[in-house]
Amino acid sequence: MKFKVLSLLFVVTFMACTERSQTDYKVVAPKPNKSVQAPPPPPVVSQVPQEEIEFNTEEYDLIRENDFRSAKDKPLSTFGIDVDNASYSNTRRFLTSGQMPPKDAVRIEEFVNYFNYDYKEPEDEHPFTVATEISECPWNTDHRLVHVGLKGKEVSKAEMPPSNLVFLIDVSGSMNQPNKLPLLKQSLRMLIKEIRNDDRMAMVVYAGASGVVLESVPGSQRRVMRNALSELKAGGGTAGAAGIQMAYGIAQKHFIKGGNNRVILATDGDFNVGVSSNSELIQIIERERRKGVYLSVLGFGTGNYKDAKMEQIANNGNGNYFYIDNIAEAKKVLVDEMTRTVYAIAKDVKLQVEFNPAHVKEYRLIGYENRLLKDEDFKNDAKDSGDLGAGHTVTAMYEVIPADSDESMVAADIDDLKYQDRNVKSSANNDPDLMTIKLRYKQPDSETSIPFELTARDNGMKLKDASDNFKFSASVAGFGMLLRDSKYKGGASFDSIEELALQGKGEDEKGYREEFIRLIDLARSFRTDTSLEADK
Repeated sequence: MKFKVLSLLFVVTFMACTERSQTDYKVVAPKPNKSVQAPPPPPVVSQVPQEEIEFNTEEYDLIRENDFRSAKDKPLSTFGIDVDNASYSNTRRFLTSGQMPPKDAVRIEEFVNYFNYDYKEPEDEHPFTVATEISECPWNTDHRLVHVGLKGKEVSKAEMPPSNLVFLIDVSGSMNQPNKLPLLKQSLRMLIKEIRNDDRMAMVVYAGASGVVLESVPGSQRRVMRNALSELKAGGGTAGAAGIQMAYGIAQKHFIKGGNNRVILATDGDFNVGVSSNSELIQIIERERRKGVYLSVLGFGTGNYKDAKMEQIANNGNGNYFYIDNIAEAKKVLVDEMTRTVYAIAKDVKLQVEFNPAHVKEYRLIGYENRLLKDEDFKNDAKDSGDLGAGHTVTAMYEVIPADSDESMVAADIDDLKYQDRNVKSSANNDPDLMTIKLRYKQPDSETSIPFELTARDNGMKLKDASDNFKFSASVAGFGMLLRDSKYKGGASFDSIEELALQGKGEDEKGYREEFIRLIDLARSFRTDTSLEADK
């Protein structure tokens, strides 16, 4: 009898404990005149059952690859810059786990812009320089490849204005995997070490309900930050929109005029409870962006990863989008390149390229499909675009068919016009420029764009004479086309792009380029031309 009573008491006590909500977090804030104990070791997170891990609901938006356009009929190409690089690290995750990525997970511009390039520092009134280079196209030597590179002004950590950071952390049940919440906590521990005393940090969590885990505290309170971080546990549904509103409220309460005010969302993107439509979330994010609080996204995990949603909300929040697949990537994003990640030196940066039909028959922008703009939006200052961080490089490439070529990649020519002369004017024939590159950008605290313009000529450079910047970026673009099985991949092969990457590797202090070469070898090891054909 005594044994039965004790057993019943144990069961009742156990049920009471397990019914307690895991989102019932204690708010951590500094206590004046009292020492703060060192944080306890991070809790052990239980493994998700195998059947849940194997249930894959990852989502990627369809990418319709840019086609060739006629320089006579459509001489203008307009797009906004993109400094995100989540696609590259997410693809790395697929390859290192022994599988090819979905085609639409591969955004070529994010592959190219994962790497920094050795462009000159700005020396005039503009916060960036623009470099151009034209040489043979590696995957089709009858074509030319145009390389356009931007380099943002370097700003040291000491020169950066103070940051007001609010981390919005997903602690829903879907984050209960080793490569999600535990990796996120490891990542933030590294960031906390880098916080300056005049910076601020807050933490908001969302799951079945949302709550403040850490009130905004100055950077000197690092132990308090670590204590709050150690409290995080996964469990419950995902009320992401409520958490976003709460995070923005804290960011506005502690807004630093002239500083970097930013909400950083860390999640696997699985918004499945509460306001979940992209349009509703974007309305919230755009409204706060106009008030000066930007939003960046850190993506984690596998299985239910919502890439499309996270890319879209980061774009609309004037922020960056990164995918953290391992602790080394966390260090790259949150420590090594933190200045580039959170401090914008130019916003709403747009490019418009005008091709000279006397020298260009057809052209194709490689990547940037999600960043294309209408030509009339170039001068429209109300149209949002990408931001450029301090010291960041941005690279874009065009594949060009020369004017004297008999080849045409345009699907169908339009009929001859009755009332207009479509012949190339003599003035164009006499102009040696291949194209004119126009840029518009805004200072971080301004809503009026500033114009910038330069021209580029093709001097007939051979690929062997091209710079390391050109060769390596072309190799990365070629790799992306192979992974996407692009109809424009031409003669590109894993062997040829590896050789080009080795030629353009240059200095590789952090080892990122060497890792890229290993990824080429990985992809080649389990995917052949036969399997490429089979996937069509």
